[in-house]
Amino acid sequence: LPVEGERNVLITSALPYVNNVPHLGNIIGCVLSADTFARYCRLRSWNTLFVCGTDEYGTATETRALQEGLSPRELCDRYHALHADVYAWFRISFDHFGRTTTPQQTRIAQDIFQRLLARGFLLQDTLEQLRCESCGRYLADRFVEGTCPFCGYAEARGDQCDKCGKLINAVELKSPQCKLCRGTPVVTPTQHLFLDLPKLEGRLEAWLERTWATGDWTANARHITRTWLRDGLKPRCITRDLTWGTPVPLDGFRDKVFYVWFDAPIGYLSITANYTDQWERWWKNPQQ
Repeated sequence: LPVEGERNVLITSALPYVNNVPHLGNIIGCVLSADTFARYCRLRSWNTLFVCGTDEYGTATETRALQEGLSPRELCDRYHALHADVYAWFRISFDHFGRTTTPQQTRIAQDIFQRLLARGFLLQDTLEQLRCESCGRYLADRFVEGTCPFCGYAEARGDQCDKCGKLINAVELKSPQCKLCRGTPVVTPTQHLFLDLPKLEGRLEAWLERTWATGDWTANARHITRTWLRDGLKPRCITRDLTWGTPVPLDGFRDKVFYVWFDAPIGYLSITANYTDQWERWWKNPQQ
């Protein structure tokens, strides 16, 4: 835990996605630099906590589980163990290597959601999504393939075209197909919850100006962030019509889960909470 009067250093490395066997590129791009820094901090006798873990929710896990004939939980159990073994073999010096599919993740993610809701930072809106009537389910981005509306590539995914690199809304695909049964999905409206980013834009911009003046942002990070602000922040959907994920604790949305991009960053908190029940002393303690 943080110690009064000492230098306390919390280190996280990007949570590796769990649906594959990690290779050298993953390790170099994900955990090696953090491990090097953690070793340096310990050599300086700084009080150091280095945490990481597998990112386990989302459609990529569901897709891979279907391919391997496993449940998402079984797939995550298998690949979490593989990841842990590989990093142990490379002697990556985690103090704790956890995962995002834990009771602590559910509790903390739902608590953050309830706080956002109580403060008026969420809104409800209708999205048009592709639904496969044969499978009886709404199709998340990765469960749809079709022709890219920008370049004509015939195997574009429902979130991005791997040929031209453009981001895609699945309903924009031409000749869409369900990846599960190869049937033709239909566009159907469904209710979702959104993070009201425009409401936070002014406060965010003021905070960014302060941190740009005092911090060590890269030129690229500054440019991308300025571009988002220049174009105006848009409401961002935080729910998905899936079963594999953290449940949404709100009437009318209990058959949905949190979108992995809302849920996964909270994994840094919940993994620390699995290491110590006093995790807030690391995450909500700027004095130390």
